[in-house]
Amino acid sequence: MTTEAAILPGARYTWGGDEFLFVEVSEAMSLPANFKVMSIAGRLSDAALPGIVDICPANASLLVRFDPDVLPPEQLETAVRDIERDLTSHQERALETRIVEVPVWYEDPFTAEVAQRFREGFHQEPAGSDIDYAAKVNHLKDATEFVQRHHEQPWLVSMVGFVAGLPFLFQLVDRERQLEVPKYLSPRTDTPKLTVGHGGCFGCIYSVRGAGGYQMFGVAAAPIFDPGQALADFKDFMVFFRPGDIVKFKPVTEAEYNTIQAEISAGTFRYRQAPVTFDLSRALADPEGYNRELMEALNGI
Repeated sequence: MTTEAAILPGARYTWGGDEFLFVEVSEAMSLPANFKVMSIAGRLSDAALPGIVDICPANASLLVRFDPDVLPPEQLETAVRDIERDLTSHQERALETRIVEVPVWYEDPFTAEVAQRFREGFHQEPAGSDIDYAAKVNHLKDATEFVQRHHEQPWLVSMVGFVAGLPFLFQLVDRERQLEVPKYLSPRTDTPKLTVGHGGCFGCIYSVRGAGGYQMFGVAAAPIFDPGQALADFKDFMVFFRPGDIVKFKPVTEAEYNTIQAEISAGTFRYRQAPVTFDLSRALADPEGYNRELMEALNGI
């Protein structure tokens, strides 16, 4: 991350029909680009302009849906450009967010069973496992070293989408330490609910069962999408993650996984989480040192 340019050129503004403004901050995902997207989206939401229907931040862009009968397009564009200009002049680099611990059963039997059904013709190395292949392409010794690299540093939720509640995750490490794994050669028609996956430089957690093409490393032990809002962590909204959240994976055993399932059934499970201020400048200057500070906030609760 230290090689990223923290100062970005102006965003590109285009229109989609009569109801959508597309703001492309950068052609490629980077921490500064994603931070700028979240900052624009946050300020635009706070402005509460009449006529805005939805604000959808993504990895390096955001889409604004609006009612042109209430909010003239030129007025919306002016408002967003003013926000972007103010962010640039004040060099805003802080984001109030939270760090969340996500328990994961790595190399679980659920993803292993699905993986065996989608090998020949789907996967680059049909004879192996997804996590062994991921270790190989990242030049790591074995699956154990890959799992360690996967959970020892936190991840930023860069966007939420694809299906309801699915977070895309960007590991907060220097670019040369980014874990990168190609997607399956051909998408699967089945992926277990809560699969922890990876494609390109992005991790994810599949919120529901369905199709997918990311490599599968394990399953998260607790829900991230709860339409019934049965658990306390979902009392305000059925989707748990928000762009800007920071995720720290925690490996769990089968016994620990089963204990968490019992807590979920009893309605008592709560995610371990702590409020943090994410400072972009410090994250870019010293990723590992700053990550230790973030995780200390979680360990201190």
